Amino acid sequence: MTPALIGKKMGMTRVYDAKGTVVPVTVVQAGPCAITQIKTVDSDGYYAVQLGFGQAAPRHSTMPQIGHCAKAGVGPLRHFREIRLAAATDQTLGATVNVSLFSDVKFVDVIGVSKGKGFAGVMKRYHFGGQCASHGTERKHRSPGSIASRATWRGQCGKPKKGVRMAGHMGVDRVTTRNHSLVKIDAERNLMLIKGALPGANGAVVFIRKSITARIRPEAPVEAPKAEAKKK
Repeated sequence: MTPALIGKKMGMTRVYDAKGTVVPVTVVQAGPCAITQIKTVDSDGYYAVQLGFGQAAPRHSTMPQIGHCAKAGVGPLRHFREIRLAAATDQTLGATVNVSLFSDVKFVDVIGVSKGKGFAGVMKRYHFGGQCASHGTERKHRSPGSIASRATWRGQCGKPKKGVRMAGHMGVDRVTTRNHSLVKIDAERNLMLIKGALPGANGAVVFIRKSITARIRPEAPVEAPKAEAKKK
């Protein structure tokens, strides 16, 4: 099974490596997750495993979800995530997986929902440079400039073309950050220490998987010390 878990972002702290360098890390409570469904080529056309995370009271769930979890022999869960596989898995329905899956993993990808920042202008939202700070500019320093006339994008009924970068709601988007170094795992407390900042606020649900783009350089071979020539 591909190493992957659903977890909760707890916050950030720092650790020290072997050289004494400060490493900023994000603490994630990853799992334990229950396997709520196993898909095969015969039944669904592809191989996949569905993970469930976070206990939920029956009154806060729905009857279809309660019945779906009951087939796996677990109680109602809040969050679900599917992992596509290249071949059939050796896991069983209702089994529990934890951070021990990442014991041999060095880099991970993290998927989450970014923080909401409300209504933002183009300088904050899209990093526009703004207008000139001199030559008569007044109360227009952070404006986006012209959004074009009807003749520029004809055929659009006089409206701005779709996709024009303008002021609007910022944040609350699905964000994937790749190739984070997995500094440490704590199997007893189901914790993962991941280098760097992760998307979302503290307490947000994130999905951690083994990195699919990281390239690990092979370690350079250690040369044996050369024997010194004997002096005559």
